[in-house]
Amino acid sequence: MSTGDLATLDAEGYCNIVGRLKDMLIRGDENVYPREIEEFLFRHPKVQSVQVFSVPDQKYGEEVCAWIVVRPGEQASEEEIREFCQGQIAHYKIPRYIRFVDELPMTVTGKAQKFVMRARMIDELKLAEARTA
Repeated sequence: MSTGDLATLDAEGYCNIVGRLKDMLIRGDENVYPREIEEFLFRHPKVQSVQVFSVPDQKYGEEVCAWIVVRPGEQASEEEIREFCQGQIAHYKIPRYIRFVDELPMTVTGKAQKFVMRARMIDELKLAEARTA
């Protein structure tokens, strides 16, 4: 059965859904699972909400981008987030682009609209998507 979900099996045989295959991005030759980076960034004490997704990159194919909502009354910087990641996750998983936003675009059912975030970043950064045959 193929569902498109990524899962792990624990020692007792329980299946844990950890992400979606279609969410995976490829930076250079490395597979990057946004959910893994999101879960790490949630450990930062100032991060209330975060979504990680890809944007096109001419050198690596795709680059890591994170949109972060900080906790009320807190402020954070891109450098602070990158320093938090340094030495804790692989260098290629550290978001190249970080944006702090007041809220994330969501569907009426409460699911993050990564395609909206991605389109806005492509427009903001004036990136061009690679054309394939």
